[in-house]
Amino acid sequence: MKFHHLLFLVIAVLFASCKPEEKKHQYIKFNTTQELYQFLNWSPEGRFPLISAHRGGPMPGFPENCIETFANATTYNPMVIEFDIAYSKDSVMVIMHDDNLDRTSTGKGPIGNYTYEELKAFNLKDDAGKETKFKIPTLDSVLSWSKGKVLLTIDLKKGVSYAKVIEKVRQYKVESNSIIITYTANQAQEVHRLAPELMISASVQKKAELKRLNSMGIPNNRIVAFVGVTAPDKELYQYLHSKGITTILGTMGNIDKSSIANPAKMVYYHITNNGADILSSDNIEQAAEQLDKFRYNKKLSSTFVF
Repeated sequence: MKFHHLLFLVIAVLFASCKPEEKKHQYIKFNTTQELYQFLNWSPEGRFPLISAHRGGPMPGFPENCIETFANATTYNPMVIEFDIAYSKDSVMVIMHDDNLDRTSTGKGPIGNYTYEELKAFNLKDDAGKETKFKIPTLDSVLSWSKGKVLLTIDLKKGVSYAKVIEKVRQYKVESNSIIITYTANQAQEVHRLAPELMISASVQKKAELKRLNSMGIPNNRIVAFVGVTAPDKELYQYLHSKGITTILGTMGNIDKSSIANPAKMVYYHITNNGADILSSDNIEQAAEQLDKFRYNKKLSSTFVF
C-alpha cells in the first residue's frame, strides 16, 4: 500500500473515532388508547413522572414549535411535547405560538397574512434570535412524526377549531398519544362531546373545578389535571390522585427560574416528590437530570418507555 493511501486511511479512522457520539432518543409509545388510559390512570405502582417540553423544548440552535426541536428533546428524557396550533391565511394548521411571525421566524407581521406556501419561505429562529435552517411545521407533519415517539399536549390558539384538530388526530390515528389542552370547563365539555375517547388537559386548581367538570359529563378517566404554575398544597395532589387523575404542573416561569438560580436545591425532584406527575418546563435539561434521579431512587419504571 502506498504511503499516502495508508496516511489517508489512518486519518479517516482517527476522524471517525473523534466524531461526537450520536445522542440516544428516549421514546414513549402506546399502541392503543387503552394503554394510554392505563398509563394516565394514576396509581402508586404505575406512576412514572414525565417532562412536558413547553413549546417543544427550545434551546440554542433549536427553535420553539419545531419538529427538529421535539426530536432533540427526546434525547434528554421520554417526553410529552406541548405545542401550539395557528391558522395560515389559507386555513392550513401550522405550529406557531405568536400571532406575529417576527420573534420566532424570518417572517414579518401576522401569520394569518400568509398562505402556507408563502410561510414555507421563512426560516425559524431560536430564542436568542439566531436564524436556523428549520421551517414552520404543519399539524399534519407533527402528528405523523409523533406516533411511537412522544405523548402530545395540543394547544390551540384563539380561533382554531377543536373539531378540525380532532379530525386530524383521528386521520393520523394518534388518539393513543394525544391530550387536548383546554382552559375552561366549557372547552373541556366541547372536546369530550366531540371526542369522548380523547384525554383532556383541564384546569383543576381546586376541588370545585373537578366537581364542575364531572357535573358537565366529563369523567375522571379522561382528565389530566393542570394544577397551575405555582406548586399547590400536597392535599390537592392527594385528592386528584385518589380519583386516579394524573397532574400537570406548569414550571415554566418562576419555578424554572428558581431551579436555574439554585440547582443544588433539586426543585424538580422535590415538587415531583410532593405530587406533580408531569412538569411543563422550559428547562428540560435540568428537569431531566432530576427526574432521572427521582425515578431511580423510587424504583419507578414503565413498559411504555424505551
